[in-house]
Amino acid sequence: MKTIFVIGQCTLHWGRMEFGNIGNYYVIEPFFRELHRAFPNTVIKTTFQMSDDFQKNERVSCVPMDLYYGWKKDDLDNALKELAIAQLYSETGHFISTTPFIEEVMCSDLIIDYSGDIWGQNADLVGENRFLVGLIKDRIAQLLKKKTAMIAGSPGPFNYDDTLDFAKLVFDNFEYISIREPVSRQVLENFGFNVHKIKDAACPAFLFEPASQQSIQNRLKETVLETHKRPIIGFILCGWNMLRGPFSRNDWKEEEFVVYVEALRGFIKKHNVDICFMSHSNGFELPPHFKPIHGRDYPIAKQLYEIMRRTDVADHVHLLDGIYNAKETKAIVANYDMLISGRVHGAIAGLSQNIPTVIIDYGHEPKAHKLRGFAIVAGIEDYIASPGNQNDFEIKIENCWEKRADIHRFLKSKNIEVAKQVHSQFDDLKGLLKTS
Repeated sequence: MKTIFVIGQCTLHWGRMEFGNIGNYYVIEPFFRELHRAFPNTVIKTTFQMSDDFQKNERVSCVPMDLYYGWKKDDLDNALKELAIAQLYSETGHFISTTPFIEEVMCSDLIIDYSGDIWGQNADLVGENRFLVGLIKDRIAQLLKKKTAMIAGSPGPFNYDDTLDFAKLVFDNFEYISIREPVSRQVLENFGFNVHKIKDAACPAFLFEPASQQSIQNRLKETVLETHKRPIIGFILCGWNMLRGPFSRNDWKEEEFVVYVEALRGFIKKHNVDICFMSHSNGFELPPHFKPIHGRDYPIAKQLYEIMRRTDVADHVHLLDGIYNAKETKAIVANYDMLISGRVHGAIAGLSQNIPTVIIDYGHEPKAHKLRGFAIVAGIEDYIASPGNQNDFEIKIENCWEKRADIHRFLKSKNIEVAKQVHSQFDDLKGLLKTS
């Protein structure tokens, strides 16, 4: 039986991919389901740290996170030692020693790097030397003569240093590369990467399955979504959508929300709609018992809500204060007449369910080129709004509202095409496994 080993920058501590930023789970569940669809009789192992339930339900086995990166002082030294072992093996065909990571690679037929939007300099925001260590792990697999692929990423940007040359070497030696949005192709080309073998695809998150509407009815009781007397605009905000970082601040000033407050006030008065603020991130407490809690997005959404409650449109603004899992969150989004989202995967939750959606751009560094890329994939690049320009923000939400029926019809057709793009990159991998 063949074995696929999934590594990459999505390797995070237990809970981070499942119970934190909801977009993480949108990405990860369909990724593994697509692998099983393309390779129904294959063992799948990963350095991603997933719950026992996830491993059972999605038929995935986790190996220790430290095999990839452990947030330890010796992560880079250990990776360099492994690289030397792999280099000697590539030259002689013999091992002078081995490590648990090398053993997992040698037992596998295909190594997949799944790194989302942090295959580049942004990885080092997660941990020291994080990108370099990840590159080394990829290169080790290549030197051990294993088939390697990088799937559904948004690579870049990159620092202009020695790591860039190493990244190009690793990139050139992947047998297969797919990106989930087209802007990354331009970013890679600008940094001097060879982009000719890249496959343009789409993010697996477009295929994420929500909870059923019936199953969330109790969660909607006593909320604006239960009565739905007026059209409802969902609003997802996060710290990236403010003009001054970092995104994790907890000292937002009232004046920093003025663009949103004034734009929404005018929109509500003109169209007699309700605005429903919601969080698209959770957190959790450990130990001694797992407990889901509100994540970083909730306080900022609540603060905007409370500011709006002191205006003349107070009766038109609402806040969802429950803690909803990923499937429930996407099911809730399906109830909106329009969505405004500063989380890109929150936007995908709307777009993939044919909800007319405006994407709020990032307001400070590090900027994310993936937002424009995802909008292009979905065909709604005209609906990216600047968080610092009230006129632009007002124009984008107004145009989306006025054209919502056309956008809805367009998305129904477009999502069929996007789903095919998602499937195609996994189908492409079949050839690699056959020849391994």
